Amino acid sequence: MAGCELKYGHAVFRCNLPGARILTPSAVPPQASAADLVREALAQPLGSPALDRIVRPGERVTLVTSDITRYTGSELYLPILVERLNACGVADEDILVLVALGIHRKQTDAEHRKILGPLAGRIRILDHECDDPAELRILGTTAGGMPVAVNRHVVEADRVIVTGTVGYHYFAGFGGGRKGLVPGVASRETCMATHFAVFNPPEIGGKHPRAVTGVLEGNPVHEAILEAARLVEPDFLLNTVLTPDKRISAVFCGDLEEAHLAGCELCREMYSVPLERAADLAVVSCGGYPKDINFIQAHKALDYGVNAVRPGGTLILLAACADGFGNKTFFDWFQYTDLVSFEKALRAGYEINGQTAYSTLMKARSHRVILGSEFGPVETEKMGMEKARELDEALGMAQSDLPENPFIVIIPDGGTVLPVTAQL
Repeated sequence: MAGCELKYGHAVFRCNLPGARILTPSAVPPQASAADLVREALAQPLGSPALDRIVRPGERVTLVTSDITRYTGSELYLPILVERLNACGVADEDILVLVALGIHRKQTDAEHRKILGPLAGRIRILDHECDDPAELRILGTTAGGMPVAVNRHVVEADRVIVTGTVGYHYFAGFGGGRKGLVPGVASRETCMATHFAVFNPPEIGGKHPRAVTGVLEGNPVHEAILEAARLVEPDFLLNTVLTPDKRISAVFCGDLEEAHLAGCELCREMYSVPLERAADLAVVSCGGYPKDINFIQAHKALDYGVNAVRPGGTLILLAACADGFGNKTFFDWFQYTDLVSFEKALRAGYEINGQTAYSTLMKARSHRVILGSEFGPVETEKMGMEKARELDEALGMAQSDLPENPFIVIIPDGGTVLPVTAQL
């Protein structure tokens, strides 16, 4: 009997299924303190000189870092970066921390303090403004004709250091690296243009097969973001890879691409789980609150989880979604009930939330998805899924489609584990 605890919001369900395989990450525990990991990575950068050979006394330095929705360990590594910059002859007043909001909301003062940690009140911090022309500078266009405009504090600085964390991304392959710049500090137009690359050319239609989680090679979204980010010509990268409980497992420093790729490789090692064959049923928890605070957050576990399931198979998703959908326009996109009309509407007026809704409907059309959440049956069915009030009911519903000896997997933390089957 395979059994484990599955988190749902602030509650916990016990799941016992005979013969089921439980998928968990093979997380690498930190081999040193966070401070030591940061200092070691700074001393041995990949594909780049060390900071003291890049930065000159008196230069102005912009440190780009993620907003509060993407924990990176910034309160641990930013003070060490500033310490190194001071040692290079850069004064505090010449250092700016620029929060890479992309198109997200501005941060509160409390959130700024959390990002800065001990630097709060000492180092200046600003939020990126994606819609303010006065705060943007045009760098040019990519080979494909995509306009690239980014925050002026990146363009006008003498040195730019990009920071963040490497993790899976459901259509850019991985987060971190180049994404700190684009969409992090890019204009709304540039953000949308890079994300729009998720689609095949109109004459082919549909989503590009390489624009998926964990894939960089041949991924048009990754390639568009990287080409745009190269125009910024950043001087240095610092990216963390985190354990499931959000401790720093490793740090990678150096060249924008080389250091990022090293982080991606470790992420694969830690968070991908090979399967000898696709399952008939996957029972997936997002990992509880706050990972299932809303559906946009919960979608990550759905996107990863379907990789474990054969086409037409069943996935049970436990996602409380106490705060609803996560964006006021997200549910509106489900007025399009078939993928052809949905895609047409997205091409005509692209929105990132619309892309997430489209991705949700794709999975609901290729698999049977049973959703245990606080949404009612009308909302659930509109998204293409079936409503279950609790886990036992969902398991009972799933029985009708299972073969005599089903292969079942259980994923307790669906937002971190990427199942990889032989056919993927």
